[in-house]
Amino acid sequence: MTETGKADTGKKGAGKKGWFTRLKDGLRRSTGKISDGITGIFTRSKLDDDTLEALEELLISADLGVTTATRLTEALAQDRYDKDITDEEVRRFLAREVGAILSPVAKPLTVNSGHKPHVILMAGVNGAGKTTTIGKLAKRFKQEGKSVMLAAGDTFRAAAIEQLQIWGQRVGVPVVAKPTGSDAAALAYEAVDSAVAQGVDVLLIDTAGRLQNRAELMAELAKVVRVIGKKVEGAPHDTLLVLDATTGQNAVHQVEVFQDMASISGLVMTKLDGSAKGGVLVAIADKFGLPVHAIGVGEAVEDLAAFDPDEFAEALVGLDTRDRPAA
Repeated sequence: MTETGKADTGKKGAGKKGWFTRLKDGLRRSTGKISDGITGIFTRSKLDDDTLEALEELLISADLGVTTATRLTEALAQDRYDKDITDEEVRRFLAREVGAILSPVAKPLTVNSGHKPHVILMAGVNGAGKTTTIGKLAKRFKQEGKSVMLAAGDTFRAAAIEQLQIWGQRVGVPVVAKPTGSDAAALAYEAVDSAVAQGVDVLLIDTAGRLQNRAELMAELAKVVRVIGKKVEGAPHDTLLVLDATTGQNAVHQVEVFQDMASISGLVMTKLDGSAKGGVLVAIADKFGLPVHAIGVGEAVEDLAAFDPDEFAEALVGLDTRDRPAA
């Protein structure tokens, strides 16, 4: 099933694709922009000021950000300036350097058995994919043998409550919900109380989509965090920010604001398959150093996976080194 509730038929044989193939397919728009740009730039025999400037502009346009783009081109200049270089060599160099930026932040989301329940709060703006990500994580945790509970903390939208209840039914886990318009902090407190009473391993709490420029909504999110902490020491044990890759550089600003309000502990980036702005993940990793727990390249459950920095870097620049048949 897809996140919209429709049958996930997909292309014939899609279920047999390896993750790198799905990642590469999903990043095709971002990859095409970078890879085709590199091919267009490096028709000359040597790396010079003109090609370096063109490469920097290309990386900035692919949403890697000015700081990261400058860092990458300076590293390339230090290594190969005034030397012969091919477009393939540039791709391999960028893949290695981008992988080095991403490696420190690639951390799987793990549940601490010392916390019962382990409380995970999901934050993000409207449409980022929070509710769907919760459902996918719930399925993963249940497959690992953990008991899971969901809390429909987006009390502003009836559709969000209903969507989370559908996920609960699909995955086979209970959902704590209240009528539309209920106090979100009170709902979160009740959910934690229920999870404690039932000895649940993992509690995933949805929150309303909050525009980062709406101070009152962000303040309410901070209130939810405080209320949870009063009920269970150290909770929420993870506060994950779900980012929509299609928003590009706006995602950088979202991290800044949400970090101030809710002490974000980790990131999940969705919709990489619908964007030519996948490079923004590199910019965010380079600037904030927050753990990236998972990325999504499609609607199906298997299209959300733990973040592999080298695979992402290779897919982003158009290298094709994974999922090949054994020789």
